[in-house]
Amino acid sequence: MVNQQVLEGNWNEVSGKLKKKWGQLSDDELSSFKGNVEQLVGAIQRKTGESRQAIEDFLGEVSDGASNVASAARDRLHSGANYAADAARHGYDTLRHGYDEAQRTVKRRPAQSVAVAFGLGFAAGVGLAVMLRDRPAPSRLGRGRAATEKFGRQVLDALGEYVPHR
Repeated sequence: MVNQQVLEGNWNEVSGKLKKKWGQLSDDELSSFKGNVEQLVGAIQRKTGESRQAIEDFLGEVSDGASNVASAARDRLHSGANYAADAARHGYDTLRHGYDEAQRTVKRRPAQSVAVAFGLGFAAGVGLAVMLRDRPAPSRLGRGRAATEKFGRQVLDALGEYVPHR
C-alpha cells in the first residue's frame, strides 16, 4: 500500500501520472483527495472500473519513483554539503598554515618583519593619500578630506627628515 505522506509530498507528480494513465480523471476530482489514499483508490475504481490491486500497485510504483527522485536529490545535496565542508576545511588549514609560517618568520627575523610591515603600511597610506587627493571633494566630506590631506602632508614632512634626498 502506498504511504499517505509520500503521496502528499509528491502530489503534483503523482496526479500528473494518474491523469496520464487514466485520462478520464479530472483535475477537480484529483485535487479533492490531496493525499487521502483510500478515497483516491475508491474514486479511481468507480471512474475507471480498474481493480483495487492494480490501482494500489500503480500508486506504489509512482510513489517509489518519486521517493527515488527525492532520495537522489537528498544525496546530491548531501554530497554538495560535504564538498563545501571539505573546501572550508581546506581553506582554514591553508590559512592556518600561512599564519603559522608568518609567525615563525616574525620570530626568526623580527627586525625585517617590522620593516616589511612598516613598508606595507606606508605604501597603503601613500596610496590612500593619492586616491583622496585626486578625487573631487564632496561637499559634506570636504572638511574630512582637508584634515586627511593635512595629516598626509605632516606624515610626508616627518618622513622627509629621515629619508635622504637624491
